Amino acid sequence: MTAVAVQQRTQQQQAWDIAATVCDPEIPVLTIEDLGILRDVQVTGEQSVRVTITPTYSGCPAMDAIRDDLKIAFAKKGYTAEVDLVLAPAWTTDWMTEAGKAKLQEYGIAPPSGMAAAGGHHGPIRLKMAVKCPQCSSLNTKELTRFGSTSCKALYVCKDCLEPFDYFKVL
Repeated sequence: MTAVAVQQRTQQQQAWDIAATVCDPEIPVLTIEDLGILRDVQVTGEQSVRVTITPTYSGCPAMDAIRDDLKIAFAKKGYTAEVDLVLAPAWTTDWMTEAGKAKLQEYGIAPPSGMAAAGGHHGPIRLKMAVKCPQCSSLNTKELTRFGSTSCKALYVCKDCLEPFDYFKVL
């Protein structure tokens, strides 16, 4: 690898690292990298970048805040950032990092149980996996409503510790 190629790769990684510090405004313990919505970062000039993000769903109200936060994060490092929002391929919880799922659990939100790519929403028999309580780890839980504080989450209650909690749905 040439010195120029190494320098470009380093600059690319530095740009990715800047973008990866931006947090989701709805779940501030998660970065956009943890959520898997950070799709690409390209260095387009000496001090300019193009960032590609995919919303968790097409009407996600957090996208404007995330776009602004990305521009601010890059401006603090001397870059100008353009942010592209892409809808295809559609975001899936399969893109969440394991670190992100662990952060959700610690924050009191049950992470998605299962994989969307496994075909959990297709076929003649629909299977539903138990959701583990993020407080006491019990599987004795019950869905109260399919939609929680955001469209991505459902509201559950633990029948053992009696604590209500959000569950990040498999999408």
